[in-house]
Amino acid sequence: MKACIFDLDGTLLDSLRVWEQLDIAFLGKREITVPADYADTIAALSIREAAVYTIQRFGFPEDPDTLIAEWKAMALHAYSHTVMLKPYAKDYLLKLKTNHIKLAIATSLPHTLSAPVLDRHGITPLFDTICSADETPYGKNHPDIYILAATRLGIPSQHYHEIIVFEDILQAVRSAKKAGMTVYGVYDETSAKHWETVKQVADGAIHNFREAPLPPTPLPPAPLPSATLPPGEPPFTQKPPSDTKRSSNTQCKPWSPT
Repeated sequence: MKACIFDLDGTLLDSLRVWEQLDIAFLGKREITVPADYADTIAALSIREAAVYTIQRFGFPEDPDTLIAEWKAMALHAYSHTVMLKPYAKDYLLKLKTNHIKLAIATSLPHTLSAPVLDRHGITPLFDTICSADETPYGKNHPDIYILAATRLGIPSQHYHEIIVFEDILQAVRSAKKAGMTVYGVYDETSAKHWETVKQVADGAIHNFREAPLPPTPLPPAPLPSATLPPGEPPFTQKPPSDTKRSSNTQCKPWSPT
């Protein structure tokens, strides 16, 4: 294990209910009931991709930037004040950091939403880099964001299998696997209907971070071999120094066990 890459929503953060409520409020203001497939469709998209999709699907007159600004304003209070970490998440991050494992975030959230929640929980300094899908051409239905995180961590592609990615969304699990990384699925209620498939696709699966893998503990150095005396042999005692100088041709015989 050289590094770990973490998703935020539904993985480190217990936050996806925030987006369910936001979808209800956002579309409800436009007198639209949230379609059953809407959340799944946009789950792996970047926020800009989600805005473009939403405009096209519902025929809204706004441009993507207007929708993004509205979503950010609606979500900012929750990320600044109420969104919590998943159980044992911080403990796990601290254990990894103690073991000198490099840490990264790969999230669909813009930095304006990820920064407040990470700062509030005091975990921002634990990460070597924080990557947003806004920084890549595609969302998490492509492996770009995981490759970006690995590049920033300084890990070459031949060692991608030594990176563990933690994700809760099926499309994201598949994308991280395409990058050649080891992937652990993380259970979340909002994506529970895909859990069996996530377990089949991923290399491992956890319900909370108490179940997450840790790097192996290095073995302590082996003790130096000690000589054992034969039964009845008196312990070695040093002879008093002799006044006679050792001859120049005197050689010490190597010790060998009997």
